[in-house]
Amino acid sequence: MDENLLDERDATRRVDDVTTALERLAGTFEEEAEELSAVLQRVCQQVVHAVPDAEMASITLLRDGDPYTATATGDSAHRIDQAQYKTGQGPCLDAARTGELQRVEVAEAARQWPEFAAAAAESEVLGYLSAPLFVDREYHGSLNLYDTGGNSFSALDAALLELYTTAAEAALRSARRHQTARETTAQLSEALTSRAVIDQAKGILMALHRIPADDAFALLVKTSQEQNVKLREVAQDFVTTALAAPSRT
Repeated sequence: MDENLLDERDATRRVDDVTTALERLAGTFEEEAEELSAVLQRVCQQVVHAVPDAEMASITLLRDGDPYTATATGDSAHRIDQAQYKTGQGPCLDAARTGELQRVEVAEAARQWPEFAAAAAESEVLGYLSAPLFVDREYHGSLNLYDTGGNSFSALDAALLELYTTAAEAALRSARRHQTARETTAQLSEALTSRAVIDQAKGILMALHRIPADDAFALLVKTSQEQNVKLREVAQDFVTTALAAPSRT
């Protein structure tokens, strides 16, 4: 059979694979919004189907410049990441810090990152492929693939990973927005609850001591400072105690 025809069929199969992976990722958002951590796990699990030569995957994120593995397909991928973090060098770190895709065979890795290569010598990895991943300033790093099958990563694999990563970033940003909205809503709800109980405590103090609102609030603040307890908790305790006290009428 014509070699060019085989190449075309292989390329078509690989594009179909990444398309399927992207469809599965998009399906995540047809359901109820997931936590960001869950979407990160999906991205990591599905990318090995998008890039067929990848046997393992992980996601590295930087927190204040320090790398950590947010999720991985298994312990082996996690150990390879740790070897990079420990030595301060490797494909995932270069991709995260430079914003450039890294496609390196094991022999080249030994020359480029000797300390990391020595630390990862027992991993049986023969090829590395890492793409920069950017969600926002808090969540950014790299999406990492590891080949142990000996096929090595081709230029097509790199192109497929870049395509998948672009879609994954959009999905992760959406999850991040949902997470931020939920956190903001929870904070607003807590603030409104706090305001309500503080106002209730103020009202009781005003009635008991016949004092203005400012003086009642000052009493609550003073108690909060003296007891080193949050103002909301002081107000809640006071309201609970006042309501539990027997009526004088």
